[in-house]
Amino acid sequence: MTHRIRARQADTMRDEAHPLLGQTALVTGVSRRKGIGFGVARRLAELGASVVIHHFRAHDLDQPWGGDDLESVRGELEAVLHPSARLADLDADLADPQQPQAVIDCALQLTGRLDVLVCNQARSGGDGGILDLTPERLDGHWSVDARATLLLTAAFARTRADAPTTAQRPGDRPERVAFDEPTGRVFWMTSGQGHGPMRGEVAYAASKAALAGVTRTVAAELLELGIVLNTINPGPVDTGYLDPATTDRDLTETLEYIASTPFGRFGRPSDPAELIAWLASDRGAWVVGQVLTSDGGFSLG
Repeated sequence: MTHRIRARQADTMRDEAHPLLGQTALVTGVSRRKGIGFGVARRLAELGASVVIHHFRAHDLDQPWGGDDLESVRGELEAVLHPSARLADLDADLADPQQPQAVIDCALQLTGRLDVLVCNQARSGGDGGILDLTPERLDGHWSVDARATLLLTAAFARTRADAPTTAQRPGDRPERVAFDEPTGRVFWMTSGQGHGPMRGEVAYAASKAALAGVTRTVAAELLELGIVLNTINPGPVDTGYLDPATTDRDLTETLEYIASTPFGRFGRPSDPAELIAWLASDRGAWVVGQVLTSDGGFSLG
């Protein structure tokens, strides 16, 4: 894993335009300017947060839409940083079970604190239908899409509390501690597997369904530490895989359907980014443990 830190210095007084000033956010899966991760990182930076971005460009280079220029990714984020905020980036393969803890540790080095965790990383490709299913395909998606998210979340939670000396048993509740405002925010990313079939993506859909299914359980435990967890289904956002020039699938039916929807377009990375940014602010603190769909009504058809 490699990482670098860039900084800008100035005053850290919050204002209405910068409600996240003084906070630090880690966003995983930020390697392409067309991606959701970049959209989220950019919006959090615009709101004043210091931002740590994670990427694994080797994965992107294997995809039909290819990789991006990481220097340009960093440059565009630096351009919207508040003068007092800082930017860091790191490269890590989250399929390695040791890397989630290492990523959290590196993120903490930027400012000495970590307030927001956005688990946006996902494996693309290497999937198939039920007749194509293999243990390797299941493990490939599980390790990146679900296991890494849970391990990142566990490592983040341990920054707020020491690990228990004994394993928690079913139904155990720790002593409740009241708090005036959340001590941290966590966001998971799921998909549309709950709204309809995702043919040819069984391993991916299974890993995302696991996150949606365990959201309430983990949210309840995190809330004991003052950490608010919500899961976001961003719907069909065109990050390259829905572009006819770079897609890895037949878009005929999808394009016809999208043309019939009220908005008449795919989602943009800025769409889920706005939702996450609002939830990360004080105004969104009352929303806890939800699986929220932001898809412009796509799933209502």
